[in-house]
Amino acid sequence: MGGKLSTFAAAVGRGKDGWTASELDLGGLADIEEIVDAMRDVEPDADVTLLFVESDDQYLAVLRLDEGEDLRVFGSDSAFAEESRIGAVLLGEIEAPALEIDELTDGGDDDTDKPAVDPDADPVGDAELLNDLGISAHRLLALCGLEGMLPADVTAEICQRIGCGDEMEELREA
Repeated sequence: MGGKLSTFAAAVGRGKDGWTASELDLGGLADIEEIVDAMRDVEPDADVTLLFVESDDQYLAVLRLDEGEDLRVFGSDSAFAEESRIGAVLLGEIEAPALEIDELTDGGDDDTDKPAVDPDADPVGDAELLNDLGISAHRLLALCGLEGMLPADVTAEICQRIGCGDEMEELREA
């Protein structure tokens, strides 16, 4: 518990001139308030700022800050909080589970090909945090549950759909 996992954290902020992306080093940040402050610094005038935290090709956390306030958090698996200090800081305060993974096979998208989901995954937090950006809770959970889909793939898919895919790709290549 509390081990060191390899982590990539990138924030995107949408201001009046479009999206701005920035990689964040979460290693020295002690609590969620310091992480929120770092998110605000990405684009101070942003109407929405998202932070994507990928850990060990296994876990994804998405944080959303609207107009510098109102933090919302989603984690692909509650185990992230047990596996790392950063996971505990990001997901430690979440009490409510996201939709049950079993609900992925009920309703939602009308795809006949249902994703193969990890039955051990325990998504937590606000799965609806990207609804108004065009990513439904069902879609977010499905992306996180697709077999072979890495957290970086989920982040790339989300960013493409919301319009900041190029900024995120440039950040990864830098």
